[in-house]
Amino acid sequence: MPLTQCRECQREVSADAQSCPHCGVPFPARKEPRGRGFEWKSKQTIYGYPLVHIAFGRDAQNRWRVAKGVIAIGQFGIGFVTCAQFGVGVLFGFGQFMLGLTAVAQFAVAALFGLGQFATGYIAIGQFVLAYYGLAQAGLARYLWSQAGKDPVAVEFFRGLLQSARDFLHL
Repeated sequence: MPLTQCRECQREVSADAQSCPHCGVPFPARKEPRGRGFEWKSKQTIYGYPLVHIAFGRDAQNRWRVAKGVIAIGQFGIGFVTCAQFGVGVLFGFGQFMLGLTAVAQFAVAALFGLGQFATGYIAIGQFVLAYYGLAQAGLARYLWSQAGKDPVAVEFFRGLLQSARDFLHL
């Protein structure tokens, strides 16, 4: 294992060290800290936020990169529209764990519409839902269409929703 000097404290460290055991600086063998992953921001901004911000991995200080933009894409994201593993999508979010007005995710926590394995919202569709109108394998809802029972109000609502989608898509 080759040894080198830490760029901060000048003490001897492994060339492969992820942090200096003496001063804690991340990647002490690198002359210029650069982090890992990828980050890109569009030049176009709206109210100071980039129109598109893409961020993955860790920055030079070894902190997770968080995409923050009107459109945010990354492992972690906060945006008006977000596509992330974990994120907040003010209008819409898509990912593994998502919080927003509308959300499509494995774990979708939404105010209006949630679609996912676990979904919440005024309208929720998923394996398990918590909603006002719910379509699920199981769940809690004021009006629930599930394997356990077909609430007539829920059946009528979701059939109407399906017909509206077909009309919109001209199917």
